[in-house]
Amino acid sequence: MAGKRVLMVEGADDEHVVKHICGERQLGLIDKIRDCKGKDPLLENLAVQLKESDVIALGILLDADTNLQARWQSVTDRLRLAGYTDTPDAPSQNGTVIAAPANTLLPRVGIWLMPDNQANGILENFLRFLVPEGDSLFAHVEQSIDTIPDTQCRFSELKKPKAKMHTWLAWQEEPGKPFGQAISARYLDPKLPAADTFAAWLQRTFFA
Repeated sequence: MAGKRVLMVEGADDEHVVKHICGERQLGLIDKIRDCKGKDPLLENLAVQLKESDVIALGILLDADTNLQARWQSVTDRLRLAGYTDTPDAPSQNGTVIAAPANTLLPRVGIWLMPDNQANGILENFLRFLVPEGDSLFAHVEQSIDTIPDTQCRFSELKKPKAKMHTWLAWQEEPGKPFGQAISARYLDPKLPAADTFAAWLQRTFFA
């Protein structure tokens, strides 16, 4: 059955990370990665995207932020309204894939909640899993950021992983590479176990 493979993401960083992991792992081509420019626009446009008749597989990539279960509910409520009656109560730790309902034109749906479908967090928490084990520089980054006095810290606790990852990349041989290029440069290792799990989810969602 021919059809498009579409991935909905919150922003450009997610898009580039996915593209580079797909390339490094030789997974195949996702026809369209749609940067929705935020989680709210992604959720608002989900129902419309599900109804596009030429889509065979739809991926949904969202940050869990501070409440993974609430984020899961916000996605699965919309899927149920669209006709997916077999949605699980909680995400799979390996990434969730929901088969297309029988006798419909709806697509297969894959859902991944950053960082790992089990914990609260964001994309940068996932990227932390791709930092090579025992990287001593990251320990210095963590110490530097964790010891910023509360009165001088200008970012929220939720954004602390973002601050750490960008600082770590700023201290590399070629400072400040974007996340996708950091994967190609092997500052971030796309062969580590967290990438294995994520790549397997992409494979099951789009190329099964």
